[in-house]
Formats: sequence, C-alpha cells, structure tokens
Amino acid sequence: MTASHILTLSCPDRTGIVHAVTGALANADGNITDAAQYNDQSTGQFFMRVQFALPEPNVASLRGEFAALAATLSMRWTLRAANEKLRTIIMVSKLGHCLNDLLFRYRSGLLPLDIRAIVSNHRDYYQLAASYDVPFHHIPVTAETKPQAEAKLLEMVNYDDVELVVLARYMQVLSNDLCRALEGRAINIHHSFLPSFKGAKPYYQAHERGVKIIGATAHYVTPDLDEGPIIEQDIARVNHADDPQELTTIGRDVESAVLARAVTWHAEHRVLLNGNKTVVFR
Repeated sequence: MTASHILTLSCPDRTGIVHAVTGALANADGNITDAAQYNDQSTGQFFMRVQFALPEPNVASLRGEFAALAATLSMRWTLRAANEKLRTIIMVSKLGHCLNDLLFRYRSGLLPLDIRAIVSNHRDYYQLAASYDVPFHHIPVTAETKPQAEAKLLEMVNYDDVELVVLARYMQVLSNDLCRALEGRAINIHHSFLPSFKGAKPYYQAHERGVKIIGATAHYVTPDLDEGPIIEQDIARVNHADDPQELTTIGRDVESAVLARAVTWHAEHRVLLNGNKTVVFR
C-alpha cells in the first residue's frame, strides 16, 4: 500500500543536491508527483519541496537515508504524510471575522488542520466555537497576569503537541520568551500592508495619508513586533470617498483571505523560512 508524503528541505547550495534527493526517493521506490525548488543566490541557500507516493513499509528506511544525507549536506528537513493534519490552536480577541472564516473553511474541509482549541482573552466567541465543536478557553490577560496567561497557553501547546498557533486578530503582544518558544509555528494577521502603518489603528493612519490601496499581511511571529517573515499579502483599491469605517470593512475581507491562504500554505508545508524572509512553493 502506498501513501502520499511531503518532503521539505533547505541547505547550503551545492552541486548534486537534486540528484541526491531524487536518488534517495528512487531507492525507496518513491514516485514523485510534484516538485519545486529554489536557489537564493543572495544567501547561497537551496530550498526544495517534493510530494511523492511511497510504499508504507519503506518510510522508516527513507527517514534513515535522509538523516545520513542531511548530515552530509548540512540539511534541515521534514518528512510528513500528506494527509496528516496540523494540530492547531487559534487565538482571537474581540474581532471575529478571521476566526469565523477559518472555522468555516475548516468545517468545509478546505483547511488541513486539526483545531484543538480556540483561546481568547474575551468570552465573545465561546458560542461560535461550540457551534463548530471546538473547545473554547478563556484566558484573560492583564499587565499583572500576562506571565501566568502565557504560561497557561504554552502548557496547552505542549500538552497537545500543537504545531501551529494562529493569531486571528488576537490583540495582545506576545512576550519575547513566548515568541521564541513558538518560533516558526505562530502566524499573525496584521491589518495593514507591512511595513507601512504599524501599530494601532492602521486604517485611520491610512485614511489620514490618503492612500489609494489598503492591504493585509500574514507573517510569522517574532520578538520584533510586526517584523516577522512575511508569508502572504494582498490589497484592495479604495478612494477618497471611503471613510475609516468603510476602509475597515473592506480591509477585514482582505485580512480573512490573506490569513486563510497563509495558514493553508503553512499546513501544506509550502512555506520555508529563509532568514527574515520566506520561500513559498504555491
């Protein structure tokens, strides 16, 4: 019996990487169904994503061969079953448009996620969570209780071995320690086209500057606020007659779509970190 798997890797570029990778797959009787690669000439790094069918008994031997190959090539790599869903926590505050969109896509089978919980510093969406049969956890946050609140979140992440945390308009700044603990597995949606209009009320900032486009940015969370590697961005055209509230309404649709694409690509193992940037194999 064969099953589909996804291999992702990055390493310093050199001659023979593709030959070595495809040779290892051939030795394990793997049949490649999709492959993409990229050589970043500015950093000298090579990136690759391969989807392939493989007889189940051969998975263990392929892992062993890739472990040896990785040691030779200084390679970072992952090998996952294509149908394995990412264990995920979604975090939200008082704006639920992104949460609602993700839950609908999840229920419709459009997101390869295993949503273990919704976490919020408010109680507004416990009924929405219940309607999708997803556990809801209210973890209030104040300046005094923030360390305890983050410790509780991290306990949940570790208990369920959570692989992805989605900040779906969660309006609390994560501590540096928590950002480092979630490095590479926490995605935030910023309601602006970064790097412009950082911080609070970006649509008001945009209105004051008379912009003609507004946008949204999905990025990985890092200790540098709103500076994490960007996964996806999009824009919508606006004009002088649109007031801040209209810009906000338009922007929320863009935010939902951008976050959904970023989460989907991450869950399908299409996003590889490249320093402060990303490589996205669509």
